[in-house]
Amino acid sequence: MSSSKRTLRLEAHKLEETTRLGQALGTLLFPGAVVALVGPLGAGKTWFTRGVAQGLGLATPEQVTSPTFVLLQEYAARLPIYHFDVYRLKQLSEFEDLGALEYLAGDGVCLLEWADRVAPLLPAEYLRVEFELTGAQSRALVFTALGERYDRLVEQLEQIT
Repeated sequence: MSSSKRTLRLEAHKLEETTRLGQALGTLLFPGAVVALVGPLGAGKTWFTRGVAQGLGLATPEQVTSPTFVLLQEYAARLPIYHFDVYRLKQLSEFEDLGALEYLAGDGVCLLEWADRVAPLLPAEYLRVEFELTGAQSRALVFTALGERYDRLVEQLEQIT
């Protein structure tokens, strides 16, 4: 695994821009990709996920909603999309009981909202996307690559944004 942690900070001034950044990332994702989304309520994690789904070719990205009450939603696209929201989980074992570790080791794309709550169970390599509110409608997204494949991914994202 690469010891470097390539980072990229991008600004989004509206939720639509957040979605477009997700779409750009979605075009670059590969089988088995894990994307850990971290940030406060209302920071745009679900809007970003909708964009990722669009970038992965989901025909109806508007069907992507926050899975807070179901914990996991699956979508069929160029690669299967597994959208987790672990906000309500009280213990790591609840995440394991969902079968999440099998999803994380699979060939789909895993997007995890509130991923910091299950950080000890994340694979050694993944992409962390941290959302920072910078204004009423604006936010910064900080992409941190953990691992060589994700270093390349962040480099590619920087080139197309």
